[in-house]
Amino acid sequence: MARSSVLRACALLAPPLVLGLPAAAQDWPAFGGGADNRHASPLTQIDRSNVGRLRPAWLFQTGVTGYFQAEPVIVDRVMYVSTTANHVAALEAATGKVLWTYTHKARTEKIFGPPSNRGVAVADGLVYEATMDGRVIALDAKTGKLVWDHEAVRPEEGETETASGLAARLGDKPVQGSSRLGFKMPPLVAEGLVIVGVTGAGYGLHVEDDKGGLDGGAVVGIEGGYGRRGWLAAFDARTGAERWRWYVTKEKGWEGAYVEKTGDGLPLHRDIAAEKAAAARFPDAWKVGGGSLWMTPAYDPALGLIYLGTGNPAPQNFGLSRPGDNLYTMSLVALDVKTGQLRWHDQQVPHEEWGYDVASPPFLLDYPTPQGPVKAVAEASKIGFLYVHDRATGALIGRSPALIEHRNLFEPPSAAGITVSPGPLGAISWHPVSYDAQTGLAFAQVRHGAATYTVKTVPAANGRPEIRYTETSEAKGVPTFSTLTALDLNKGGAVAWSVKAGSRLSGGTLATSGGLVFSGEEDGHLDAHDAENGTLLWRFQCGAGIGGPPVTYAIDGKQYVAVAAGGASFTKASGFGTGDALVVFALPE
Repeated sequence: MARSSVLRACALLAPPLVLGLPAAAQDWPAFGGGADNRHASPLTQIDRSNVGRLRPAWLFQTGVTGYFQAEPVIVDRVMYVSTTANHVAALEAATGKVLWTYTHKARTEKIFGPPSNRGVAVADGLVYEATMDGRVIALDAKTGKLVWDHEAVRPEEGETETASGLAARLGDKPVQGSSRLGFKMPPLVAEGLVIVGVTGAGYGLHVEDDKGGLDGGAVVGIEGGYGRRGWLAAFDARTGAERWRWYVTKEKGWEGAYVEKTGDGLPLHRDIAAEKAAAARFPDAWKVGGGSLWMTPAYDPALGLIYLGTGNPAPQNFGLSRPGDNLYTMSLVALDVKTGQLRWHDQQVPHEEWGYDVASPPFLLDYPTPQGPVKAVAEASKIGFLYVHDRATGALIGRSPALIEHRNLFEPPSAAGITVSPGPLGAISWHPVSYDAQTGLAFAQVRHGAATYTVKTVPAANGRPEIRYTETSEAKGVPTFSTLTALDLNKGGAVAWSVKAGSRLSGGTLATSGGLVFSGEEDGHLDAHDAENGTLLWRFQCGAGIGGPPVTYAIDGKQYVAVAAGGASFTKASGFGTGDALVVFALPE
């Protein structure tokens, strides 16, 4: 890992930030800012009146160019950040001075998708990271020395060959399996446990582009058992020993009730009769049924519950070989933090075929109702709604209006091709939504666009069976753009304002009590908007796409804003390059 490149602010320290704020309120001690995952801060020094003066204070170059998506964690004047290659650095949060670095040595080169890591957790003198090669590790927070290293995924687990005589190529592109199971999410530390879930479970076979990743028209969903079974596990924070594991796919009854509508009443356009007729041929589909876990759960210590979203079933985009609802993929679930036992679930899209993972991290709030405030959990979905559930029971108590224009929603892929909006990138993907409890406003990066899903067949030949798969491509003639959208959760999720971005939004949002919302773009700009009306007040070109969520913190009364700028897109379609910089901003003297 390279040493930092430090641009010291020439400013003197500003007056104390907010009198009476406890020191912990000036840290950013965990992913999301805390267990509620709100991505909001009470800091006020940077506000509407002065944000236009925000300037770089220092930057840290990781030396690893790639999809830098990490959210930094700041505890007791030290910033901890992970890199694309699972290296970790501890930095003086006021200056960027390197205190220590940890260089990760992967045990396999086979990982799921392009390399990325979304952050670490810090608790009780240890720094925790879950790695792309399937390990959960603990480092000493003062020295960076390895304390324990638990291999949660075997080196070969999740690898998929092009088995059963499948062609090694479709058209002129090579086909490979779902590379392997691994981790991307920042861990959650709660009740003496380090909790983290795997990715790479729900994809099956895909087509490589010339960089070894998924291109914009990836072939996915080849019929057959090529997925893996997703899981979330808890490890002892002191030793790394596994304490419990919850599997996403339900062993008995994963077919569910063969529902015809979503829980909020949207028609699914399923051929129920055909699914039931096929069920006897695929009794073990749950064993390879997918369900990746993308982002860190929220945690309610009073109820002892964690809340997380689950990913798509496998094979992706092709449901004929997995009849039924495919429980508990595509769900918001509540688990007992100490045992991993399921308390409740809400499946957003039963028998999903479009890539609508429940990916954006849930956040906790007190939701106003005519009967009074309810302890609630909210999740912003790829299908373009923000859902609000009772935290204790899972009952749906609120849903926003549609945040995008739907087109053929839940129409299944066909041989003729069907254009559906949203496409697999969703309306709201893994990027965190911020929530300001003082105003009741939630701020989401919303992607507008569509994809065409086409079922294709390669005839049987030379002893190889017929191959059926679904090809996904960007829809022609449908505008593609992003909006930063504010939802008023005091008014049932009504849109308070929405502004169109100059390029595709990425990384997530940050709300502050200075009346601001920060949001990143794939073209490299970090933007600050007036949280009340969406007016753009400040922007800065960081040199590479904003990949991770911005955070804010204070040291000696001076407020900083930090963000990872290393590129944001897994496809070649974005047209923007990658980088390696963590950029930190503050007000000048």
